[in-house]
Amino acid sequence: MNALTGNWLFWAVLSAIFAALTAIFAKVGVAEINSNFATFIRTLVVIAALAGILSFTGGWQAPGTITVRTYVFLLLSGLGTGASWLCYFHALKLGEAARVAPIDKLSVVMVAIFGVAFLGERLSLVNWAGVALIAAGAVLVALS
Repeated sequence: MNALTGNWLFWAVLSAIFAALTAIFAKVGVAEINSNFATFIRTLVVIAALAGILSFTGGWQAPGTITVRTYVFLLLSGLGTGASWLCYFHALKLGEAARVAPIDKLSVVMVAIFGVAFLGERLSLVNWAGVALIAAGAVLVALS
């Protein structure tokens, strides 16, 4: 793995780019159908794409090799993802993508808070200032 593709920042930037495209594509895609049904279609696409990636990369794993704790937390994560997607698509159905997406990105602020509160992570004063600026920016973009 080279220095670029082995770096978390590379993948995080790609995630941001794809998330931005997701908002734009979803806004257009949800315009003429029920937002929950749109989320269902999106979910089927994600499942098919991941099955293909796992097959191509040989990433399948025997279910018995996974701990109960891992299953529980992945189940909870999946429920959170589903709830988030349903809410996000409904918000896109009702509002402008350029205003919905920044509020959705308040999840960055919440992750920082939850990471400190529940995972024992530590953020410096500069990190907290960044979190505060993300929150302020999201609110300013959404409410202007």
